Amino acid sequence: MKGILLALLVCAAEAHIIFEHAPLSCDPILPAFQGCLRGQRCSRHGKCESSHRPEDEIQPPQSDSTAEITQRDSEVEYAPGKCRGDAGEGEAGIAADCFMKHPSHLIDEDDVTQKAARPHLRRPFWRPPFRPKPKVSITGTNRIKLPTPTASATPTSTSTSTGQPQPQLPKPSMPSGPLGNVTTDGTCGSTHGDTVCGNWFYGSCCSAYGFCGNSTAHCGLGCQSGPCINGPALIPIAPLSYHPFKIPGTFTTVGRSGVPAMMAILMPNGKVAFADKIENYTELILPNGQFAYSSEYDPVTNDVVALEYKTNAFCAGGTVLADGRALSVGGNGPLNFIDPTVKDGFKGIRYLERKFDDPKAEEGWIEPGHSLSSARWYPSVQTMPDGRIFVASGSLNGLNPTNSDNNNPTYELLDRDGFPHGNSVVMSILEKNQPYYMYPFLHLLKDGNLFVFVSKSSQIFNVETDTIVKTLPDLRGDFRTYPNTGGSVMFPLSSANGWEPEIMICGGGAYPDINSPTDASCGRIKPLSENPTWEVESMPSERVMVEGTLLPDGTIIWLNGCSRGAQGFGIAKDPVYDPWIYNPHASNLERWAVGGSSTIARMYHSVALLLLDGTVMVAGSNPVEQPVLVPNPKDPKTAYVTEFRVEIYTPHYLSGKKATQRPFDVVLSNRHLVANGGAFTVKFNIHKDAIDLHVVLYQGGFVTHSLHMGHRMLYLDYTGWKAGEAEQTVEVAMPPDSNIAPPGAYVIYIVVDGVPSMGQFVMVDNPAPAGDKPKEGDKLNGKDTEVQEKQDQQLDEAKANKTVEEGNGMPKNGTEKDDKKGKDKDKQGTDDGKKGKEKENGEEKDEEEEDEVEEED
Repeated sequence: MKGILLALLVCAAEAHIIFEHAPLSCDPILPAFQGCLRGQRCSRHGKCESSHRPEDEIQPPQSDSTAEITQRDSEVEYAPGKCRGDAGEGEAGIAADCFMKHPSHLIDEDDVTQKAARPHLRRPFWRPPFRPKPKVSITGTNRIKLPTPTASATPTSTSTSTGQPQPQLPKPSMPSGPLGNVTTDGTCGSTHGDTVCGNWFYGSCCSAYGFCGNSTAHCGLGCQSGPCINGPALIPIAPLSYHPFKIPGTFTTVGRSGVPAMMAILMPNGKVAFADKIENYTELILPNGQFAYSSEYDPVTNDVVALEYKTNAFCAGGTVLADGRALSVGGNGPLNFIDPTVKDGFKGIRYLERKFDDPKAEEGWIEPGHSLSSARWYPSVQTMPDGRIFVASGSLNGLNPTNSDNNNPTYELLDRDGFPHGNSVVMSILEKNQPYYMYPFLHLLKDGNLFVFVSKSSQIFNVETDTIVKTLPDLRGDFRTYPNTGGSVMFPLSSANGWEPEIMICGGGAYPDINSPTDASCGRIKPLSENPTWEVESMPSERVMVEGTLLPDGTIIWLNGCSRGAQGFGIAKDPVYDPWIYNPHASNLERWAVGGSSTIARMYHSVALLLLDGTVMVAGSNPVEQPVLVPNPKDPKTAYVTEFRVEIYTPHYLSGKKATQRPFDVVLSNRHLVANGGAFTVKFNIHKDAIDLHVVLYQGGFVTHSLHMGHRMLYLDYTGWKAGEAEQTVEVAMPPDSNIAPPGAYVIYIVVDGVPSMGQFVMVDNPAPAGDKPKEGDKLNGKDTEVQEKQDQQLDEAKANKTVEEGNGMPKNGTEKDDKKGKDKDKQGTDDGKKGKEKENGEEKDEEEEDEVEEED
């Protein structure tokens, strides 16, 4: 029995979450509807099979990107049509007939690590970053019971939209199919007794994975029954039909992370904290003799020290707390046969404290024993305007997510100190988009609501009222979230356009398999506009596991990942080594540039983040269940090694002589700031003849699995800038409220002519609520003062105990101020006094893990 229990624990706690779609049928005689996913073909037996030729199914771009075409390199083969000698360079329409194919003689079909052949870039040097000149004025158990309504029921709570239309789908291109028994729980298809959706409230289409809904993920490619659709609108656009600009940029290997860098966060002391799962090997040893699974890396000295945690942080989520501490939540189960000192992390809550005025602290993760209200593996996290923490999604047990009993499509709230604060509440967009419901993209908008994206669907969600404010159109193309994860960023915010948010999502893939094609498109949307629509455009090539990082000059770097496969152990190949730089303010044909190339494959479990000096740290890649140090290119499961090397990427704005043009001697009048429109002073020196100034407020967020949770960047308004003078003193205005800048640790960069100064950490808080300090019996951030004091005492005791245990162990966008007007007073955010809406969710009482495993046995 013990052997069986151990095997179950290993399966549940160590394997990644990978799932398969239902066996898909198709009609080889009627090509108008095949019923297959992209990258599959219909066999003569009417079954969908991998085609291994996704490029044959990619549709050319349908935008103005065909206006300027340059001839591709001579080493590349082309499909018939107006290609090479048949069409002149720059001739419009060439992209409609020419598809780039890798020459067969350059590819070893058995070697999954070989670099794909690429055309050389021949575009001229990229022009400097954008300089628009707008007119500006300043101013328990792991099981959760989900509702099981009848097929005709109407949803409640988060299933209720405030009058917004559902995604508009094309008309069905095939009949609904034979009728079967109607679902009673929202599951359907061949793996669920051949049930159909009928009038199920989420929709009548049965997805390839056996869930009912009405999105393109349900009714599009792979749809099993219902009003299925097909057509060009479902297929991603092709890669760029022109060569991106080539700009400076270099990778330099500088050190070793000590542990596989699955998660990373820049701390207020300027160092980077890495975290990983339980491993049978890392390069660091703790005082107790066990391997370390977390480390702290100093980018200045390239030294690394071991950090300890008590619960398994495997595939956790995280953010920055209001007081600047790092928060890590969720994780996976224990692996006692590897390390009995690390316990179950499914409900784990971990804190890491570093201060910019105490750079020598080396204390590890603090875990006083608080727990999430439900188990979460692969959760996403976002700090709210009042400092509370929104935690969404996750797996209950690490088992197959096509079985809804294993899933946790809910959210919960922690208070601003990261302590538990309420129960788990079902969230319809997560429930509807199973199994692609994990690690959703979250962005805090200027009205205090959340932009939530999962699978191909998105919405604006009001946490306070637990309602959908607006349902947004589906994003064209493949799946965009785990395990076919792309990347997501919110463009820099500025008062120049009223702090209007614009969000960009890039990359993705068709299904979780090593042969899955990946997506070459990006979508941009302004969710708060009157009629939000996605602007879809091409990337330089297909890519999955690509992550976007905002740069101080307003551009975005997209890097890491590969061109075939998905997130998971041993199911990806063809790494992409190039960093792509995206300029959101350039014209369609001038937005993309390629800046150098790495020689290190950054596959599953890689990270990238901006450092204080304006360079980008790149680390990680551990696409194996346990570390592999010697690769076997013939075996996909061990083709890519566990990567400990740390690289520094030097972007274009610090290349060549620009490296000597940084603003210097930067002095801030205050490093404790409030998001209330108040001002602070910055003094600095620059080279003569400088023209542009940006004052940037930057938060890098918590980085893992291509997500940058809480990542945001703001351009602050200022007065006093004197172009051409060497010594400068400017008065800088903070954002008007905490919807724009939620509380936490940020970095200030002074950016002159596109070149950033060394960054300095500051603490940003939300405005203090009116009235005196809370008295006995009053509520403090939603909980009793007595409870607050008790939790503070527990935290202090945990720190003390840890000390005893360790002993001696070891645009022109910078907006110049013209008057005192506030640009955006349309605030719908939350104040400390507001109640968070908590809902009972019928959760069962906590059980011991051993009992649960025995029950499964």
